Amino acid sequence: MSVDHVEETEGLKETEALTATATATASVRYYSIAPGVRLNVRSGPGTSYSVVRVLPEGAKVPIYCQTPGTTVTGPYGTSNIWDNISNSQYISDAYVLTGSDGYVADRCS
Repeated sequence: MSVDHVEETEGLKETEALTATATATASVRYYSIAPGVRLNVRSGPGTSYSVVRVLPEGAKVPIYCQTPGTTVTGPYGTSNIWDNISNSQYISDAYVLTGSDGYVADRCS
């Protein structure tokens, strides 16, 4: 095996890894929070978890995964689905315009 061939193979693996990372990042979609709402972001999927920050009116959020939690009634109905928008940060799906009454992302593990 020549050194040139090894370098090509390593470069190919590196390119494949970068492409996979870019594809995963590109697949994250952003969703709008209900108009006129400042939304509490909680440390877990429920109203008993502490508020870690508040989203401003007009915010758009990524949904990395979704999980069941406390049932909440909001502008977009009543739901027990909670959206993970960052590490240990959750918001009720009842306040997010996803266009669905069900899950739009993978379940959180």
